[in-house]
Amino acid sequence: MRSRYIAIDWGSTNLRAGLYHGEECVDSRQSEAGVTRLNGRSFEAVFAEITAGWEPENTLVIMAGMVGSNAGWVTVPYLPCPTPLSALAQQLTAVGQNTWIVPGLCVTQEDNHNVMRGEETQLLGAQQLAPSSLYVMPGTHCKWVRVDGDAVRDFRTVMTGELHYLLLEHSLIGAGLPAQVESSQAFNAGLQRGVDSPDVLARLFEVRASHVLGKLDRAQVSEFLSGLLIGAEVASMTRDDSDRQAITLVASRSLAERYQQAFALLGRAAQTVSGDIAFQAGIRSLAHAVAK
Repeated sequence: MRSRYIAIDWGSTNLRAGLYHGEECVDSRQSEAGVTRLNGRSFEAVFAEITAGWEPENTLVIMAGMVGSNAGWVTVPYLPCPTPLSALAQQLTAVGQNTWIVPGLCVTQEDNHNVMRGEETQLLGAQQLAPSSLYVMPGTHCKWVRVDGDAVRDFRTVMTGELHYLLLEHSLIGAGLPAQVESSQAFNAGLQRGVDSPDVLARLFEVRASHVLGKLDRAQVSEFLSGLLIGAEVASMTRDDSDRQAITLVASRSLAERYQQAFALLGRAAQTVSGDIAFQAGIRSLAHAVAK
């Protein structure tokens, strides 16, 4: 088992890298040089910059995220589900002597076409830290992943975070609003509305009407809308969950708390694991597998 390795989370808009000795991160760096923001530089140049002084030529490097997409350094094939998470370590793609990219996962079914890159590494770590049969991974796009033992059976994607941004910034709902403030009361009101009426399309214009008519504070529209969308997502995605599977949330603390509130309204409990910690555990597991 190699005690020294470099972990890189290379997404569309940013890049995070860490140098590890065993389980300890001894140095870390961040950059805005995501896959879509290279500004004319090559992937090799950005890689050299982010790992300068870490001796990457003599150190195992594991990269995950959009760096393996068709817009990335190299195109790494998706592993089709159902697939065991242990297959990730067996299907790494090399971009150098010691540098590897983690494959993403895909679902191709008659009623579901989905892909993920980066979340599979979090999922590998989360499975070790908080075993479950249903993983919910909120973010710009929220992944709902069903797992059977070690195998990822199926997953779906809900664009809740992106929809919240688009509605606030590029639709009539957010037009002319003042700076937004946090409000647990507004969030909870929206959450209840979303849980009670998960067919959210018929509710969206009411958000604007509510603040126009003075029934919703104009500075709290973001919070109400967040609650509405999260409540509708959780209610609709658990509608057919008759066996009430164990749920693990993989997210930042703030997002996990919001989703936990939604699950609580439906009488469901969810354990949580930090997305960053899950990613680190997943990369560490892959590094150990490569070194065997």
